[in-house]
Amino acid sequence: MKTYYTEENKYIRAKKKVDNIKGFYSNLLSYCLIIPFLIFINLMTAPDHLWFWWPMFGWGIGIIFHAFGVFYHNIGFGKDWEERKIKELMDKENNRKF
Repeated sequence: MKTYYTEENKYIRAKKKVDNIKGFYSNLLSYCLIIPFLIFINLMTAPDHLWFWWPMFGWGIGIIFHAFGVFYHNIGFGKDWEERKIKELMDKENNRKF
C-alpha cells in the first residue's frame, strides 16, 4: 500500500514536523535554564533536603518522551501510526461494497 502525497500535504507535514522540533528545543532550553535555578534555590534555602531531584527527573523523563515523539516517530513512538491507521480504516470503508 503506497501513500501518495500532494505538494500541499507534503508542505503541511513538513511544517508540522518543524513545529514539533521547535517545541522540543524550546522545552529543552527551558529545562536547561530552570533546573539550575531550582538547584540554586534549593541549596540556598534548604541544603539538607534536596527536593530539586524530583522536578529534574520528572521533567527529564518528559523531555526524553518528547524526543522520542519528535525524532523517532518511524519506530512507533510518534503519531505516524495514527495517520496510517486512519488511512487504513478509510481505505477499508471506501473498498467496502454496499
